[in-house]
Amino acid sequence: MLIRTVEQFLRQHDMAATKFGRLAAHDPRFVLDLRMGRTPRPGTEKRVRQWMEDYSPDRIPPAFDARTAGTMGYDVKGFAHAY
Repeated sequence: MLIRTVEQFLRQHDMAATKFGRLAAHDPRFVLDLRMGRTPRPGTEKRVRQWMEDYSPDRIPPAFDARTAGTMGYDVKGFAHAY
């Protein structure tokens, strides 16, 4: 489950849930919504997991949107805008 991985990440990096949501998903409520039972779309989960893998305290990877997702090798067909 994504929420377990995210919670571990938050503890490991001493990061606030809202900061994680803003950085990883452009949504400060992302973690709260996961805690409340939200199931993200498969593409969103994949992008968030990739963001966590790319994270280091010295370099924060860009949040994913249609432009950055495309440069990271994700299929962005059908995206009209960043969200």
